Amino acid sequence: MIYLDNSSTTEPYEKVLDVYKQTSSRYFGNPSSLHRLGTETEQLLEAAAQQIKKTLGLKNYDIVFTSGATEANNAALKGAAWANMNKGRHIIASAIEHPSVTETLDQLTELIGFEVTYLPVDQDGFVSLKDVKAAIRPDTIIVSVMHVNNEVGSIQPIKEIGGLLKQHGNILFHVDHVQGIHKVPLSIEEAGIDLCTISGHKFHGLKGTGALIVKKGTRLIPLITGGSQQKGVRAGTEHTAGAVSLAKAVNLSARDMNERLSSVEAAKNALMERLCRTDGVVINTPAENSAPHIINFSVPGVKAEVLLHMLEEKGIYVSTTAACSAREHKPSRVLLQMNKGEQIASSSIRVSLNFSHTADITEPFMAALVPAVQKLKKMMR
Repeated sequence: MIYLDNSSTTEPYEKVLDVYKQTSSRYFGNPSSLHRLGTETEQLLEAAAQQIKKTLGLKNYDIVFTSGATEANNAALKGAAWANMNKGRHIIASAIEHPSVTETLDQLTELIGFEVTYLPVDQDGFVSLKDVKAAIRPDTIIVSVMHVNNEVGSIQPIKEIGGLLKQHGNILFHVDHVQGIHKVPLSIEEAGIDLCTISGHKFHGLKGTGALIVKKGTRLIPLITGGSQQKGVRAGTEHTAGAVSLAKAVNLSARDMNERLSSVEAAKNALMERLCRTDGVVINTPAENSAPHIINFSVPGVKAEVLLHMLEEKGIYVSTTAACSAREHKPSRVLLQMNKGEQIASSSIRVSLNFSHTADITEPFMAALVPAVQKLKKMMR
């Protein structure tokens, strides 16, 4: 088996599974309880937050543990919007954000009367700093731009956008960092990010674990109410084992990025080079300034789902659009925004690597892909 769907989810580290089991067994007390078991659990929870802050170089931030990136994006955008309604109701976002961002913004628009300006992207999937600047209004309160696009891997100019927003003290900067963390270096502090989202199962942690990284002093109206946990930002008894396993995954992935990133980049480059020379294949991932683990390509005229299952028969697992949208059988919204056209947007395949991959995967992948493409092309004639 060659698993190439790591942008959807990753296989958890054994050490992450071990620490989850150990924490669940030993530290089962409620962190809010006043007795020793509760106090020990609370201290472990705080230690997990401190470990994440240390690994990611965060000095002026708080960690709010969540069930994942979808909750964190909702908590960030709704919480910040509700808290700043008196300052304005205008939000800026890129046109290729994850649905957990765009659908959250749709709710704010339809139910509360916020206005959203969606920034266009060029044919390579990049937002223009000029467009960000032009979209800012006196009533703008939030700018939300993802670090790395989850479908094509384009890396957005986060540091430059953050620098621009520092000139506007009333605008909060939210970044969906789900696909960028431990793949593309980013200093959250230096980029001036106020709200940052991560998800454990994207870097060998567990599903149901994630965090919203909040700059100190940033006011949020809680999405979930009912208790004073996590400084009042997220009510409910904390998932201690999930938080500790997330911290472990953050630490281990940081190590792997330092040790193995070059081999992942080599694997991507080898695959890209072979795909470029394959008849009928169109590359959608930009040649430059794209993440080292994502390759998106299309075979115009071929249904992506059919090709996906043909590769699966050979033991190779890839994806089409984002996992949360794959079952809708719609053309890729991201590729349509990149003006690739419906034929390319309907036939896209995403290959996403992890730190165990090397250039050795190129031959078996191409040995499965090329005959499959040729067979499907013949069937089209």
